[in-house]
Amino acid sequence: MKNLLSVVLALIICAAANAAFASPISVDGYFKGIKLCGKVRVVNSFADIKVQVVDAFPDLKVMKVSAFPDKIGEWQFVNSGEDFTIQFVDAFPDIKIKFVDAFPGL
Repeated sequence: MKNLLSVVLALIICAAANAAFASPISVDGYFKGIKLCGKVRVVNSFADIKVQVVDAFPDLKVMKVSAFPDKIGEWQFVNSGEDFTIQFVDAFPDIKIKFVDAFPGL
């Protein structure tokens, strides 16, 4: 009985830890149906995605590009004609990003 209780407790702890560290971004680079590459416009309200910039443990590594943002994590910042909008926040983000100079993505 003691061993069974230990196993159940270990499974509960593992499940809770996995849920706590689960990324809101799917393995193919989508967040709520939005592919996280392309042309991005920064807005102050009513954004598609609320984003927090962090230095460690990001959900997505983002590289700013000037053209052809075709791969996950490649963002071209524009004033119009965007694929999706973001709002930079300090708390309660939808996703956390880190700006990088190479190797964008998950």
